[in-house]
Amino acid sequence: MSLRVGILGYGNLGRGVEIALEKAPDMELVAVFTRRDPGSLSIRTEGVPVVAADKAAEWQDKIDVMILCGGSATDLPVQTPEYAKMFNVVDSFDTHARIPEHFANVDASAGQSGHVAVISCGWDPGMFSLARVYGSAILPDGNDYTFWGKGVSQGHSDAIRRIKGVKNAKQYTIPVESALEAVRSGINPELTTRQKHTRECFVVLEEGADAAAVEKEIKEMPNYFADYDTTVHFISEEELIRDHSGMAHGGFVFRTGKTGVNNEHNHVIEYSLKLDSNPEFTTSVLVAIARAACRLSAEGAKGCKTILDIPPAYLSDKSGEELRAHML
Repeated sequence: MSLRVGILGYGNLGRGVEIALEKAPDMELVAVFTRRDPGSLSIRTEGVPVVAADKAAEWQDKIDVMILCGGSATDLPVQTPEYAKMFNVVDSFDTHARIPEHFANVDASAGQSGHVAVISCGWDPGMFSLARVYGSAILPDGNDYTFWGKGVSQGHSDAIRRIKGVKNAKQYTIPVESALEAVRSGINPELTTRQKHTRECFVVLEEGADAAAVEKEIKEMPNYFADYDTTVHFISEEELIRDHSGMAHGGFVFRTGKTGVNNEHNHVIEYSLKLDSNPEFTTSVLVAIARAACRLSAEGAKGCKTILDIPPAYLSDKSGEELRAHML
């Protein structure tokens, strides 16, 4: 029997989840929920209804897991605890500094309702989180380094778009090449946040908006831009569509460490991603995590989890026998 999946939100992430589900033989999309007029949405999957978000409670016995596709800035802090009262849920909350707070809020809701909620799934947090944990466990005497980009950050772009006076925006995260090479060399540099990345923003303003005020708010935004050298470009909507429509991203996680009686041997672990489509890769992770959430729920688990709490085998549609024969 296929796992029954709902999607809340039909932007870049919602569309990506729908595409990813087409490649999941053990899962089926049963409904898309939207805050927009359901009649205004045309989705890929024939025969699947588009439903008003405020009708979601009526689907509690028809959905095994709801994948939440809102933004981290204002949507998910509200939506994940709320929908965890009704469903097993998965989200991609990616504001690292607020993950403990988000976890606590969601855990209280999911624990009380008896559902499983898996938060902060994607590639960072997500796959990069796993790489950091594996690396630090294997090389305890060492250092962690994470670099993002060059690429479009969906969360940071969304945060800019929510500023008063901003019509549209794209934000690029760019690793500082000299810092990247210093880590690869194994010299274990001490790097500040500002030394590792720069941020570049391309912003379309609403008519009459105060460019100086918008730029100031971007550069001073905590958890997003305040700790980085940030450049803001104001451009036309035509330029944004022409030059900045792509959604590529990627990055690197390093663990450098030493072993030996006198720490005489140096090691560098490098995990990298090169993504043509940030949202489609993120949603591919969400779908795999949704499978795991259903398995955990079937075993009687409840409350909030992260990708660090999930056995790798639970992510796969393959049996344990298949995994041991071909993946181990």
